[in-house]
Amino acid sequence: MDTETADVTGHDVTTIVCVCGNTVSQDGLIQANFQGVPVHSGGDTPVPAGLAAWPADEDLYTLCPKCGRVYRDAVIEETGTAPVAFQVDVGTGPVAEAIQVHWRLST
Repeated sequence: MDTETADVTGHDVTTIVCVCGNTVSQDGLIQANFQGVPVHSGGDTPVPAGLAAWPADEDLYTLCPKCGRVYRDAVIEETGTAPVAFQVDVGTGPVAEAIQVHWRLST
């Protein structure tokens, strides 16, 4: 089976067009950790329940909250391509709950 690859402009993770068609300006894309869990980007403030801490090694991923596809930012930045690293369940469970926390904090 071939690896799915999203469209991306240059080496810029903010330009990803997910395989499902979602973009930053459509339903949004979320920074996540190596498990696909949205991360807290609030600096020195405590990490809200449900979100993951910002990775100490800054190994970030980009999560599509519409379909659950996850892309590794380092691969995009290094190669200019956006292969799907893995997919998570965004309908139920901890990732779905973390997405809801992320959106509440972002509004």
